[in-house]
Amino acid sequence: MGKVHFVGGEKGGVGKSMTARVLAQYYIDNDQPFLGFDCDASHGTFSRFYNEFASPILIGEEDSLDGMLAAIEEYPDRDLIIDLAAQAAQPLGKWIEETDVFGLLDEMGYQVCLWHVMDDGADSVTLLDDLLDRYTQPSVDFVVVQNLGRGTDFTRFQKSETFKKAISREALIIELPKLQSKLTQKIDFNNSSFWAVANDKSIMNIAERQRMKVWLRNTYEQLEQLG
Repeated sequence: MGKVHFVGGEKGGVGKSMTARVLAQYYIDNDQPFLGFDCDASHGTFSRFYNEFASPILIGEEDSLDGMLAAIEEYPDRDLIIDLAAQAAQPLGKWIEETDVFGLLDEMGYQVCLWHVMDDGADSVTLLDDLLDRYTQPSVDFVVVQNLGRGTDFTRFQKSETFKKAISREALIIELPKLQSKLTQKIDFNNSSFWAVANDKSIMNIAERQRMKVWLRNTYEQLEQLG
């Protein structure tokens, strides 16, 4: 069964693009074919860092969104990784409901994975609660990412009713390890893939390359839970 990953979180600055990029790198390193789509018109970091794999999509335009379904039909052997922009829930939800996207994907043999990347603030918990209430189809899987680069204490979430609701929906709850801020900034300025950061001597020094390898290893341990 193929997978369609909608990587969101609704808030800006919680690490949605970082998550989409490392998921893409995981696919690349494991020789798993995929197509990437970048819905963040204001930043476009997914398509900027992985331009060989990701194409821009405009959330507010149905023809642009329909292109993702056309891509699945044209390349049935590939999973999709979709990096959602902040505040994309309403227009994306309208498209999903009017087109019965999840029903169509189910018929085509694809598993829908809704990713919610969150910081440790109350807004992220509320937005996750809304997501769980909005999509109740049994064909939908939820992946909740506690981004340690955007929060250090997720205990309030873990004690919340929303957490219990996520567990009852069999959501996979994982952590995205914190990446050193200086290294993150250097990556941004170099427009580098994670592979290049870990291996290219002209971009990073030996200590930085090693830190990236350790971060990727720890992150991949979390992603391995996806199956």
